[in-house]
Amino acid sequence: MSNSKRPDTRIVHTGSNPKAQKGAVNPPVYRASTVLFPTVQAMKNAEKDKFDTTYYGVHGTPTTFALEEAMTDLEGGYRAVSTSSGLAAISTALISFLKAGDHLLMTDSAYGPTRNFCNTMLKRFGVETTYYDPMIGAGIVELIKPETKVIFTESPGSYTFEIQDIPAITEVARQNNIKVMMDNTWAAGYYFKPFEHGVDISIQATTKYQAGHADLVLGHIIANNEKDWRKLKVNTSTLGQAVSPDVCYLGLRGLRTLSVRLEQHQETALTLAKWLSERPEVDTILHPAFPSCPGHEIWQRDFTGASGLFSVILKDFSETQVSAMLDGMDYFAMGYSWGGFESLIVASDPAKIRSATKWQAAGPLLRLHVGQEDVEDLIADLERGFDRLNGRA
Repeated sequence: MSNSKRPDTRIVHTGSNPKAQKGAVNPPVYRASTVLFPTVQAMKNAEKDKFDTTYYGVHGTPTTFALEEAMTDLEGGYRAVSTSSGLAAISTALISFLKAGDHLLMTDSAYGPTRNFCNTMLKRFGVETTYYDPMIGAGIVELIKPETKVIFTESPGSYTFEIQDIPAITEVARQNNIKVMMDNTWAAGYYFKPFEHGVDISIQATTKYQAGHADLVLGHIIANNEKDWRKLKVNTSTLGQAVSPDVCYLGLRGLRTLSVRLEQHQETALTLAKWLSERPEVDTILHPAFPSCPGHEIWQRDFTGASGLFSVILKDFSETQVSAMLDGMDYFAMGYSWGGFESLIVASDPAKIRSATKWQAAGPLLRLHVGQEDVEDLIADLERGFDRLNGRA
């Protein structure tokens, strides 16, 4: 681990120990299911510390631990746990702190699979979920019940980009002995430090910006204290959650360039969002750096930057017109996920999944992930798309 407090230096050096790696800069890929012990006593000692050392492949190998060290360092927490996907990180964190009869407060802007998990698995297990307005802030106190054990946040929402007042929510939670979890994927643990704002459990789909190359699926849960980390680690292992060391190696390699990639994502996305704000086809820009985005002032207060994901609301165009626009894109591909080097665009109707708030917009929503392409080529691609939207091509 680097002794520097500067994040770019820490990202380069954290989770690496060349002296223990025969001089190799990157930790090797340790592929192992079986781990051998020289004596009975050594095996017994390892079993006592099985979540802290290489004991059995499902609990992790040195490659896994190196990535977890780096993710912990990035977020500023106590320790991290690797999971097989971002959704696995969300679901494992929730079931680790909820049981039958408990009550969960879930942001209405949550990632769709998160909502599905609450409405199916958690419901079946006897956990009640109440969805709340993401802009509720300290008003969330009115929704708390004696059975409320977890408040789940996602800031910004990954389609509609509301910035939540995390410090206000965590203050209420602390007064009521409630855990606060946050999906921190958009800021990648780089532009927002959740533990500095009172969050207990930070969750990331490291599939996205840490991996950075659209070629692996990975998740992480980062806890702010040993007790929470141990509960998460035990439950992850009990569920049989195991992450390939090859995937962990690629995740750690991607992490090394996180800051420079995010800088490019941010710069290009801001340029593109400004250009889109001046287009006659666009009604609203949902980018946290723009005043039109709900919670913009909170983003200015709490975040240090913006990634490459944002949405725009078009004026009243038909589904057929939007399809004509999207079907012919050259650089903005249609595909789920984000955080890779490629630009993506998808149409979405948030009204279909909202329950605590009513989604009202002038027209269709388009979510863009701005990749590493030249911004002029991306602008030209969208310009041709608008021609098709308007029936001019």
